[in-house]
Amino acid sequence: MKQLILFTCYFVLATFSALAQPTFTHQDTLRGSITPERSWWDLTYYHLSVSVDIPNKSISGSNLIQYKVLQAYQTLQIELQEPLRITKVTQDDTELKLTKDGYSYFIHLTKPQLVNAINELTVYYEGVPQESKNPPWSGGLTWTRDKKGNDWVVTTCQGIGASIWWPNKDHAYDEPDSMLMSFTVDSNLSCIANGKLRSLQMKKDSPYFTWNWFVSNPINNYGVNMNIGNYVHFSETYKGLNGDLPCDYYVLRSNLDKAKNQFRQAPKMLEAFEYWFGPYPFYEDGYKLVEVPYLGMEHQSSVTYGNGFENGYLKRDLSGTGWGMKFDFIIVHESGHEWFANNITHKDVADMWIHESFTSYSESLYLDYHFGTEGCNKYVQGIRKNIMNDSPVIGTYNVHQEGSGDMYYKGSNMLHTLRQLVENDSLWREVLTGLNKEFYHQTVNTKQVEDYMSKKTGKDLSAFFNQYLRSTSIPTLEYIRNDESLQFRYVNVVKDFDMPVRIFINGKEEWIFPNKEWNSLNFETQIETFEFDPNFYVEYKGLPDD
Repeated sequence: MKQLILFTCYFVLATFSALAQPTFTHQDTLRGSITPERSWWDLTYYHLSVSVDIPNKSISGSNLIQYKVLQAYQTLQIELQEPLRITKVTQDDTELKLTKDGYSYFIHLTKPQLVNAINELTVYYEGVPQESKNPPWSGGLTWTRDKKGNDWVVTTCQGIGASIWWPNKDHAYDEPDSMLMSFTVDSNLSCIANGKLRSLQMKKDSPYFTWNWFVSNPINNYGVNMNIGNYVHFSETYKGLNGDLPCDYYVLRSNLDKAKNQFRQAPKMLEAFEYWFGPYPFYEDGYKLVEVPYLGMEHQSSVTYGNGFENGYLKRDLSGTGWGMKFDFIIVHESGHEWFANNITHKDVADMWIHESFTSYSESLYLDYHFGTEGCNKYVQGIRKNIMNDSPVIGTYNVHQEGSGDMYYKGSNMLHTLRQLVENDSLWREVLTGLNKEFYHQTVNTKQVEDYMSKKTGKDLSAFFNQYLRSTSIPTLEYIRNDESLQFRYVNVVKDFDMPVRIFINGKEEWIFPNKEWNSLNFETQIETFEFDPNFYVEYKGLPDD
């Protein structure tokens, strides 16, 4: 009977384990890998032109794609998700043949693609795009109205991909060097997008205006956004590390007074993050906050905001310590992505921790800068309760699969732990500003970030990152305390994990250097008070002194 029970338990566990394993489709590979049809050409420029038909919830337009030929090849891959459809593709006024595979399109070029040549083609498309069921966590267009009954139309696409509303090379590794966005909308409404407004075209006797926005820096696909509404505008100039930074704010008229008060945190955010991370990465394109009917998103130079003009996260403190109510979560967090996500962008979505871990930790650094280190420490310790340890922080490569949501809270605690190991806030700041300088306007992978941080700190961090990014186990430090000594060892750790930990004995700071073997530390006086530093993301387990 016991054998039957054990077998049944084993079968159930094995079944659940099998069910838990993700299955990847052919489309996942097309979407998530750098295919031969992608690798041979380098994006240099987009001109996206979109006309928005609000009554019919439809869009139509084109995307001019300019690229440099890296190697001779005659087939080019782009994406556009249904129910949108490509109507034609042209190069040098010649219409090209297409092969469709899922929502990947393979364009068969007739013009010889010569190495180092700069070529362009234009993709024409139309249709009724998918509607977002739960923005910003689901992608698509949101068609709604404000409280005054005015149309309000916005886009979101992180995760599902920008191809849910416009045709593009929908993989993170390659970004255009610059981009022009032309949006034709009802003349009674404004359309706010990334970068700076180059022109506003008004056609005589037409009910539509065309808003031309230009981004002069590289931009990731999901960072491109379109926000149509009855907006009012106010602005200020931030005196930053690289000079005058124009800060523009677009909100509904009914929220103007609240926005003018709440958005005072924007220059405070810029001041803190320029201190910790270096100059704002997009001075040429400016900084914007744009009100939207969802929580918010890190759209490059056009950060969207929907946090109700209140501090916290929808009036809540994610840390439970009180410190999370000292700042507006969306202004701070989503703007932090300007450095980590928009300036430094992951090459593969499996490495999304590069975006979210650093940006989650930016909340604590904002507190540190404006309120002191105690608030930073309490906040990051408080969000620790939200860690699930359900799956590794790094996802599966080449199939467009991100890792665990622990990339936020666990990633923040990992970086906070590393700050303790560095033991030098001047050096820690150099690490963070150095990342944004070393990888300025680049796409990167985890290895590049790990190698840079190891080199900059002078520490071999390979086991450290393996533990926190690739394992779901929390390092557990077992210890035995007696009157004049402390014995200790690590369990639940990866190979070669030997991170030192700071402790306080009778109020005096000491460091211990645990590994998988039992070690001991002897003291000259009796231990009266004993405390582990809570700033390390480690579990502590006291054992009886036998």
